[in-house]
Amino acid sequence: MDFDWQALSSFGIYSLSGLLCLLGFALSCLSLSGTWLVLAAAGILAWARWPEFPNIGTLVIFTVLCIGVEVIEAMAGAWGVQKRGGSKASGVAALFGGFIGMFLGGFIPVPIIGNLIGMLAGSFSLAFLVEQARMKKADHALHVATGAVLARLAVIFLKVGITLIMIIALAIGVSL
Repeated sequence: MDFDWQALSSFGIYSLSGLLCLLGFALSCLSLSGTWLVLAAAGILAWARWPEFPNIGTLVIFTVLCIGVEVIEAMAGAWGVQKRGGSKASGVAALFGGFIGMFLGGFIPVPIIGNLIGMLAGSFSLAFLVEQARMKKADHALHVATGAVLARLAVIFLKVGITLIMIIALAIGVSL
């Protein structure tokens, strides 16, 4: 009785790709770069299934999407703050506040949601403090800090949406 090593390796490749896609989705929900993990899953599948789907074209499209999401994220925090009349320093503060808040939000005993709450609170808090110190107007600082939160939420929705589109395209393409 021979063991089917090819079936085992195929199962492992598909399992690893599926795990990368799930982790990518979870990271995107935390406003981290989960799209890159989906790209890695596509790369593994392209290597294993060559020349079938996913192919070089798919990998190029996924890479462009990943880079596009990163560029938008880099500009979104500052854009959200500056769109509401805040300074560049407030935009940077919102970015760092989001990272600090995401870390501290990990202590909130609700997985993923705790990190998200922490990230939004951190972005809001630091943007508010910097803008309050700069302008000495609480209502203006509140308006600017709200822009930081709205920009963060928009980026999260964008990342989750792009990640889901990539996962669905990968799943449909592989199953056909």
